[in-house]
Amino acid sequence: MTQQTASAPAAQRSPGGTLDALADALRSERRLLDELVAIMRRQRASVAADDLQAVDDSVFATHRVLLTLNEARRRRRSLNLLLGGSEEMDVRELEAVLGPAVPTALREALDDLRAAAVVLSREVEVNRRVLRQALAAGDDYVRALCGGPDPRPLYAPEGGAPRDEPRGGFLLDTRG
Repeated sequence: MTQQTASAPAAQRSPGGTLDALADALRSERRLLDELVAIMRRQRASVAADDLQAVDDSVFATHRVLLTLNEARRRRRSLNLLLGGSEEMDVRELEAVLGPAVPTALREALDDLRAAAVVLSREVEVNRRVLRQALAAGDDYVRALCGGPDPRPLYAPEGGAPRDEPRGGFLLDTRG
């Protein structure tokens, strides 16, 4: 191996298709994040419509997409290693590995993935709040319907610890 080859940027040493494959992997991850955003929105609509089956379906759809996303991330990590970097590389690290000439398509794919992750993060936070409120409303409804005392919640209220009061309960026969 000559000195020139050893000092050549990683992009020149790596197969030509590696950078295209990395951009494609990043676009695949972004599409999966977009799909998760859509699922989060459908889940909220299902909660608002009191459609328990659709909420349940959204949980399974989320699980399926997360498994696929995990595989896509493995692919990207492998490509990052082929380029001579670490498994997780951002634009600055890519520039360090590839030199200043990071292809535009790759830079855009990274930026799009990052933007999709921000959107998904916001959607997940909204769904958490909506689901907490739905659970609280369900608890309030059962207490009002049955006239029972305020039982200790199964979860800690936001910003606090579960109450130390003893739990009680009763059965409600809804058969006609």
